[in-house]
Amino acid sequence: MSSPVRRWAQAQQRAYTRGEDRPLGGFLGAMGVYSGVVSAGAVALRASGRPLPERIPLGDAVLLTVATFRLARRIAKDPVTSPLRAPFATFGGASGEAELAEEVREHGGWKHAVGELVTCPFCLAQWVGTAFVFGYVAAPNATRLAALTMTAVAGSDVLQFAYDAIQGGVTEDDGDGGTGG
Repeated sequence: MSSPVRRWAQAQQRAYTRGEDRPLGGFLGAMGVYSGVVSAGAVALRASGRPLPERIPLGDAVLLTVATFRLARRIAKDPVTSPLRAPFATFGGASGEAELAEEVREHGGWKHAVGELVTCPFCLAQWVGTAFVFGYVAAPNATRLAALTMTAVAGSDVLQFAYDAIQGGVTEDDGDGGTGG
C-alpha cells in the first residue's frame, strides 16, 4: 500500500503530464540539490565571517553575466564538453557553429531531469550564475579572473561571427571538422 503523499504525487504527475513522460520527481530532486547547495554555501560564507557586498559594481555584474552566459553554453552545447553530457544525452548532430544538438537519453526519473539540465544552457545558467556569485563573495579576485576568461571567450565568439559575416561566410572547411573546439 502506498502512502497518501505518494498517491497524491502520482495523481499530480498524471494530471500534469497527460501521459507525457515528464520527470517531475527528478526535477524536484534537482531543486532539492540546488537548494541544499545554496544553503550549504550560505552557511559556509556565514561561518567564514566574510561580509556580503552591499552592492556589486556594474562592471563586475556585467562581467559575471557574460561569463555565466558563456560557461553555461560551453557546458551545455560545446563538443569538447560532450563527455560530461554523454551519460545523459545522445548525439544528434551539429546545431550551429561549434555547438551540438543532443537529445535526453533517459525518459522519466532523475537521469531525464539531469539530461534536460546539462543540455539546456538556460537551465544551467542558474547553477553557473549561482557559482559565480558565491565565488565572487568568497574569493572576488579569483572569480573575476575566471569570469574574465569566459567573458574574453564570449567576446572572441562575437568577433569570429563578425569576421565570418564580413567575409561573406566561410564555405571552405577550416580544418576543425566543424567542431570549433
